[in-house]
Amino acid sequence: MVSLGHVALDGTKVQASASKHKAMSHERMLRAEKELEKEINALIRRAEILDAQEDKRYGKGKLGSDLPDELQRRQDRLARIRQARKEMEAETAAAAARQRREEAEEAKAKATAARESDASAAEQAELTKKAEAAAAQAKAAREKAIAAAEEAGLEPPDLEPLACDAMPRRGLARKADGSPTAKTQRNFTDADSHLMQSGGAYLQGYNCQLAVDRDHQVIVAVGVSNQPPDVEHLEPMLQRITATAGALPDVMTLDAGYWSEHNAELCSDRGIDAYIATGRLPHGQPPPPKRGPLPRDADAKTRMARKLRSKKGAAIYAQRKTIVEPVNGQIKEGRGIRRFLLPGLEKVDGEWRLIAATHNLLKLFRYRRSQQQALAVATG
Repeated sequence: MVSLGHVALDGTKVQASASKHKAMSHERMLRAEKELEKEINALIRRAEILDAQEDKRYGKGKLGSDLPDELQRRQDRLARIRQARKEMEAETAAAAARQRREEAEEAKAKATAARESDASAAEQAELTKKAEAAAAQAKAAREKAIAAAEEAGLEPPDLEPLACDAMPRRGLARKADGSPTAKTQRNFTDADSHLMQSGGAYLQGYNCQLAVDRDHQVIVAVGVSNQPPDVEHLEPMLQRITATAGALPDVMTLDAGYWSEHNAELCSDRGIDAYIATGRLPHGQPPPPKRGPLPRDADAKTRMARKLRSKKGAAIYAQRKTIVEPVNGQIKEGRGIRRFLLPGLEKVDGEWRLIAATHNLLKLFRYRRSQQQALAVATG
């Protein structure tokens, strides 16, 4: 049922078990904490006055009334907001630490290459100084990330590079020092979910990846992340296709969300004939010609656009509409699966795998039934 002759990759946004209205920005969290602290202090002062009046009326130590419900509610809400803020700050600090670590490794590699290439002493000294500064920044960022995780009551963050088949982490907006920006949001119901654009609207959800084989619309690899753009998902999805099917496809079609020169080069290096849409042209810019010699300075994007506009390329890319896009429709419209039932990235990943497995079981059932019917007709 699967030949890997042509595989189409696509990402679809699926609603999380959470509402986008249950999210709060970092700026609003800080403001809400101050307001709640002020209200709690006012309620405590009022309660102290009432306690003094009740002691005078009923005697000291006699119970006149319980702790006001409004005070308990505000204390609970303050604790929840404060915890969400600390977790958000720990996540952005960890992301900044990973970036600093990558920069330090890159600076170290440049300094090492300069020494091995017999560069001038001045250049070697400058690169070594930059590498040492980058290493110091990486160490400080790491310590800050660990401290932020401890403050939030979380396990120490994983600052190692992602495995080659791991889905990308979301990139929460942050400042240079690793703290969240004023508009950075976190959802109270499902903290792993992210606000994503889908069909011209925004939903609180996940980016769910599907790699589908052309022959019978069988799903050969899946993945879930909370990172909205598709472009970072190609490399791990290629690893997952290999792990599932044992080989890479001959041809792949991908929409404009996956376009980057790195992704085009990645497919070429692995022997995949990739057809990646390069996006819409700017207003007023004519499309590249279908024929004739390419300019000598043509970049990868221009070459890919020419490839897609050729008769062969257009025919191959058009097949994408009958490979992966119907599968998304079969899942969302045919089976009515538009929302996950469980919160959290790990649980959502399990749900998406189950959805893909049952999709393949349905394909296998229909394929075997069609084979049996054809055999019955042939044998009379």
